[in-house]
Amino acid sequence: MYRRLLVPLDGSATSTRGLREAAGLAKAQGARLRLLNVLDERFFVSTAEGYPMSNIDELIASLRAEGQKALDEASKVARKQGVEVEASMVESGGRAVSDVILDESRKWRADLIVMGTHGRRGVNRMLLGSDAERVLRSAPVPVLLVRAEEKKRPLRKRR
Repeated sequence: MYRRLLVPLDGSATSTRGLREAAGLAKAQGARLRLLNVLDERFFVSTAEGYPMSNIDELIASLRAEGQKALDEASKVARKQGVEVEASMVESGGRAVSDVILDESRKWRADLIVMGTHGRRGVNRMLLGSDAERVLRSAPVPVLLVRAEEKKRPLRKRR
């Protein structure tokens, strides 16, 4: 039985699917949710290296505001289902998002990590990486990955 579910969120539709799964599971098991948003400033720092970026503080403030908005909306969804929830935003401090998620799962003593995955393949996965895959490979607890909703493709006519 799970008692403490960690749910990393990035505000995407895919992470919302993960949240809904986690909230349903938490309600059924009488578990608590910890919603986690990781502020990943590495992109701006590496992009700005060698170039003057006068608005980097504004960009990071914008990321922080969007992350807080995602946490607030997710908290409402979970509470609406009668689930006990706490929310946390953590700065990456130059670390990979997956490392932050893993550290937070240990600190909070999570029983399960529930997260959405975009299911990238091929070059997209190679270029963008997969935090979900890295969490899955290194997690100290079970991980439930919730896939992104598949886009409907028009049916092809047979010839």
